[in-house]
Amino acid sequence: MDTDVLIAGAGPAGSAAAVHLANAGWRVVVVDRAAFPRDKPCSEYMSPEAVRLLDRLGVVADLEAAGAVALEGTTVVGARGSRLTGLFSETEFLPFRPAGLSLPRRILDARLVVAAREAGAEVRERTRVEALLYDAGAVAGALVRGPDGRHTPIRARLTIGADGLGSLVARRLGHQRRTRPQRVAFVAHLGGIAGMGRTAEMHVGDAGYAGLNRVGDDLYNVALVVPQSRAAGARGDATQFFFDALASFPGIRGRVDPRRLEREVLVTGPFAARASRVSGPGALLVGDAADFFDPFTGQGIYSALRGAELAAETADGALRTHGPITAAALAPYRERRRQAFLGKWAVERLIGYGMYFPALFDRAVGRMGRRPAMAHTLIGVTGDFVPAGRVLNPGFLARMIL
Repeated sequence: MDTDVLIAGAGPAGSAAAVHLANAGWRVVVVDRAAFPRDKPCSEYMSPEAVRLLDRLGVVADLEAAGAVALEGTTVVGARGSRLTGLFSETEFLPFRPAGLSLPRRILDARLVVAAREAGAEVRERTRVEALLYDAGAVAGALVRGPDGRHTPIRARLTIGADGLGSLVARRLGHQRRTRPQRVAFVAHLGGIAGMGRTAEMHVGDAGYAGLNRVGDDLYNVALVVPQSRAAGARGDATQFFFDALASFPGIRGRVDPRRLEREVLVTGPFAARASRVSGPGALLVGDAADFFDPFTGQGIYSALRGAELAAETADGALRTHGPITAAALAPYRERRRQAFLGKWAVERLIGYGMYFPALFDRAVGRMGRRPAMAHTLIGVTGDFVPAGRVLNPGFLARMIL
């Protein structure tokens, strides 16, 4: 074998997995088709628990030195004008820090790539996975195409797919199932947005939602998420569509100036994809390659980092066995993911499907807005440090709408 572990994708999931496995003493090769630093369409928001996981990787101080912004919670504005503000520090559970962090992905991802290299992993940029290699029915590495166009086989005992929504590894393991709701995101950086406080903002409309949060000195991430059917109207001019749609939100109208566009509008989606299998003989999936529902709760980076820890724990045990890595050796990963993410998945779907009913969603936001403890609890759950059961119980759900 050329290496113990081959990781396809050097985003947060792939780089974090590389750090953990390299620190455990394994030979790790990471390939990514991008050259870092690079931009990525993302809400660029990290919860307090995501910051804890970044701290374990030893990168938080560098991210703060690079200008990461503290976010103390989230303000949600309903389609009919209701509003709630939840603060991480006001929950009954103590977060790792009283605030999350927000900064551009080009900074975060580049620093994580450096962390992977510092741990001893080999990271090959501008290198694309073209096909998987097999040995007796098990994944045994991949055929990659480097920046010079040449194809090279990399044989590995374990292959980890961290290659995002369109994951080739996921397609080869089984298939990615598309589920509802199918939404598309348009994300840009702008300057000069007035009225932004110390929280992120989420504005829900009748046909989608938009998020705003500060990612630097007078620099803001603005994300618009709409149904796939409506996103078809962006063909030909995504930028004009983006600003026209933002103007439909009363809480955003007049605050966003198209002349202050600092980075082009990036498009990603449709969301709501789940791999039919997250592990198989010689391979497993992590991050968006394994599961991605909807970015409303801002948990994508947390899920990538936590999933990387779970993948590394499972991989470390499997690599210590002799011979090919079997499906049975990797099977515990599925259960570990279920235990870690089941509550999160349920809350994501509760909110995601709730937006199909704007009046009901607005009523729930309004009632929690008048009961600050409930608002803090909800935002703490989306911040990944309050157990989902604090929201997913009959009493809390009844108080949201009755």
